[in-house]
Amino acid sequence: MIVEQLELVDFRNYTNASFALTSGVTAIVGRNAQGKTNVAEAMAFLATLDSFRQVPPIALVREGADFATIRAVVRHNDGRELQVEVQIQRQGRTVVQVNKQRLSRTRDLLGVLRVTVFSPDDLELVKGSPSERRRFVDETLVSLALRNDALRLELDRVLKQRNTLLRQANGRLTEEVGFTLDVWDEKLAAVGNEIGHERATVLAQLQPLVQQAYQDLAGYPMAVTLQYEPTWRRTGLGMALATARQDDIRRGVSTVGPHRDDIDLYLGSLPARTHASQGEMRSLALSLRLAAHQLVAEKTDMTPLLVLDDVLSELDPDRCTALLTHLPKGQVVITTASALPEAARPDRVLRIEGGAIVADQS
Repeated sequence: MIVEQLELVDFRNYTNASFALTSGVTAIVGRNAQGKTNVAEAMAFLATLDSFRQVPPIALVREGADFATIRAVVRHNDGRELQVEVQIQRQGRTVVQVNKQRLSRTRDLLGVLRVTVFSPDDLELVKGSPSERRRFVDETLVSLALRNDALRLELDRVLKQRNTLLRQANGRLTEEVGFTLDVWDEKLAAVGNEIGHERATVLAQLQPLVQQAYQDLAGYPMAVTLQYEPTWRRTGLGMALATARQDDIRRGVSTVGPHRDDIDLYLGSLPARTHASQGEMRSLALSLRLAAHQLVAEKTDMTPLLVLDDVLSELDPDRCTALLTHLPKGQVVITTASALPEAARPDRVLRIEGGAIVADQS
C-alpha cells in the first residue's frame, strides 16, 4: 500500500497544500512550528479518524474555516487506486468518502489505509499511565481485524450502562439493582473475556518482534518482556465482577475489567517504567511501534505507511543510525527540524515553512 498524494485544505496551519510522496523514504524538513507534525497527524487521522495528539477533531480545523479536508490517493498492492477524503466539520459530523462515495458509517474507513506513527510523545507508552499501553494494544488489534473495533465499542457501551446503574444505586444494593446488575455483568463478562483473550494473543505475537527491534536499535541483546496478567483473567471476569460487586456499589464505578488493565514492560528482569533510562525508554517505545507495524504487515498483507515524527532528534547518534539502517520495507515519511543524518538517504525531501512547501528535492 502506497500513499501517492496527500492534500490538506484548511487543516491546522495549512490553507491549501499538496504533497507528492515517494514509495520509499520522504523527508519533510522545517523549523519547529512550521507544520511538519500536522502532516503526520493528517495521515494518521485519515486512517483512524483519530488524532495521535489526542485532541478533538475541531482542533484540526484551521482558525476561521468552517471545515478541514484531508484527501489522499492510495494505491493498494493489487493495483487498485482509491481516493480517500475526510471532511472535518467545525459543527456537525465528520464526512468520509472513498472514490467520491460517501460512507454511511465512518468506521467503514478503517482498513482502507493503515498508518503507523511514532512521535516523541510515545515515551508515555513506557513511563505513562496504563491507559497509554491499553490504547496501544487495542489500536493494534483494530489494525489487525476490524471486528476488534466493534468489540471495543461494545465494551465502552456496556461499561457506560453498568456505571450509570452503579451511580444511580447510591451505595445501596437493592433487589432491583442486583437483578439489573446481573444482566450487565453477564454482558460485560462476555465482551471482557473476549478482549482479554485478544490482548493476550496479540502481546504474545508482539513480544519476539519487540525484542528483535530493541536489539537492532540498541546494538546488543536484551530480554524484553510484555506481561499481561490481570487478576480477573485467572477466574474469569464473571466471577471477578461478583466478588467486586459490593465494592462497585459502594464506589459507584466498575473496579475490575479490561478498562483497568495494565501491560507490564520489562527490560531484563526490571520494570522499564521505573528502572530504564530515558534512552532505553525511548528505544523500547520505538520498538513497540515497529513491532506492531511488522505484525500488521504480516497478518494483513498490507504494509502500513510508517511515519517517524521528529524522532531523529530524540535518539543518540548510534541509535538514530541503527533505526535508519533497520527501517522496515515499505513507504516511510520522516519529519525533522534538524539536519538529516547521512544514513537517512531519502528519495525526496520536502521543505516546509509556514504551512507551505517551499522546496521539493527528488
